[in-house]
Amino acid sequence: MTSPKSLYRPVIEAFAPTAPDRPDAALRAFFAPDAAIHVVHPFNRCSGAEGLIARLIEPLRTSFEGLHRRTDLVMGGRFEGADWVASTGYFAGTFARDFLGIRAPDRLAYLRYGEFHRIAEGRAAESYIFLDLPELMIACGQYPLPLPPGYSGLLPGPIRPDGMMWDDGDPDEATRSYAIVTEMLAKLATRDEAWRPFWHPRMLWYGPAAFGSYLGIERFAGFQVPFEQGFEGWGGGSLGNGRTRHFTRFGDGRYTCSGGWPSLSGVSVRPFLGAAATGRMTFFRVCDFWRREGGLLTENWVFVDIPDAMLQFGVDLFPAVELPQ
Repeated sequence: MTSPKSLYRPVIEAFAPTAPDRPDAALRAFFAPDAAIHVVHPFNRCSGAEGLIARLIEPLRTSFEGLHRRTDLVMGGRFEGADWVASTGYFAGTFARDFLGIRAPDRLAYLRYGEFHRIAEGRAAESYIFLDLPELMIACGQYPLPLPPGYSGLLPGPIRPDGMMWDDGDPDEATRSYAIVTEMLAKLATRDEAWRPFWHPRMLWYGPAAFGSYLGIERFAGFQVPFEQGFEGWGGGSLGNGRTRHFTRFGDGRYTCSGGWPSLSGVSVRPFLGAAATGRMTFFRVCDFWRREGGLLTENWVFVDIPDAMLQFGVDLFPAVELPQ
């Protein structure tokens, strides 16, 4: 039986900058014909490889000359009895033609991605693809919301070059990584900030561009705690609040990942990214990739579907976009 990572590897290799062919054939081989592919707003839902190519890949290819991907992390594991593979990195190319209404600067540009695929009968049957579209907008000077307090720009891969985990790693290491993250998630949004002992004091939090990135637990807390306080009843993901859930969460070596569609929720009680509080339940599509050293988490790559969240505040970042069906 071919491993899920081996099934996924041709897709990664087909997006290499020196790959001789377009990745369409690899995508068609990887996805089941009726695969349910969820992509951040304004794409939202595609069916199978043909839908993904038409709605996302071909528009990207048209706008970004020499479109390719640099992948920083590949991992695999099981969740609720199913096999999953995931990766994160950047789409890149010369941004030569407008994309989603973002004016092309005709220079090299990067679009951060994170994706998760559930494998069934040798093909991807269910997928979730995150793109940090605000990061691209900020880089092009065309972000309509308040700029973040933290760093916004090209984010690095793992500090140690161990993120491309094509081989099966030590299962005990994977179990330990999963346990640390799962326990930490249960401590989020606690009054005594009980999540702190799980993190190295000089941790690196690579946040979505709309939030910014931070070095060190104190600067991260300076963002995270006020953000959480903007929503009553904040929580979800691994906590099982009846409103949200993780579609996957697993460990591989020193890494763990998770995602929810949506993952977090809370009633909006304070302004959010310049928009007034709504007093309504707000849902966030979120995914994370974590790296640990020993028993402490040291790096965390985070995606939030900000365009989808802002729709719930009456703000559409892509009001005039029409995508192929």
